[in-house]
Amino acid sequence: MRLKLSDSLGMIIFVFTGLSAAIGDPNNSYPDQEIKVAFAFGLAIATLAQCIGHVSGAHLNPAITLGLLVSCQMSILRAFFYIIRQTEVFSPLLQLNGISPYKGYGVEFLLTLQLVLCVLAVTDKRCDVGGLTPLAIGLSVALGHLAGISYTGCGINPARSFGPAIILESFDDHWVYWAGPMSAGVVAALLYNFLLAPRDEPLSKQTRVLFCCSSQEKEIREPLLEDVRDCSKELI
Repeated sequence: MRLKLSDSLGMIIFVFTGLSAAIGDPNNSYPDQEIKVAFAFGLAIATLAQCIGHVSGAHLNPAITLGLLVSCQMSILRAFFYIIRQTEVFSPLLQLNGISPYKGYGVEFLLTLQLVLCVLAVTDKRCDVGGLTPLAIGLSVALGHLAGISYTGCGINPARSFGPAIILESFDDHWVYWAGPMSAGVVAALLYNFLLAPRDEPLSKQTRVLFCCSSQEKEIREPLLEDVRDCSKELI
């Protein structure tokens, strides 16, 4: 119950904060409007990672959840329910701005790739970032928006795209906002775990968590949850 409540609350606050910045000014043509939106989403993620990271892990993004799943850091069952909860919150429809769907896919893929790589790196137990995990993830989200908001609206989060597509019955190029981020989550996990920072333990041992029940999985704590909890202790 606490996991469901914290994830749902986190998604509501995240979407509300970002959209308030996006639609608060009726004139969206100013260059600084994109900067405001980018940092609103980034700071929202940083704040929520600190607030609910010790409760649910504060993924708030199916691409991140999939990346952690492929990294063998959570069970298949838990990842499934995480993604279901993340797609419960609706936000405005994202659209491609003057680029082809395939270019849009490339933009979404690369922007999500840097985000998931950042999450995997700063939550790695072998890497001590000194309590800066939420800030690092927030800046990565802001970076993605600064780079891609003019082209695709910067989805980098399928949960933000799914709801409005259903409500408006508009699925034109919708695959871009799922295929780009989700494939990036898988590729980022493979890159990090097999090329950038391989683990010493055998693959058979790493994959045990994928098929654990919830009670067994508690013994293998999720990296983001553990890292944020440790960060909170450092600040006290």
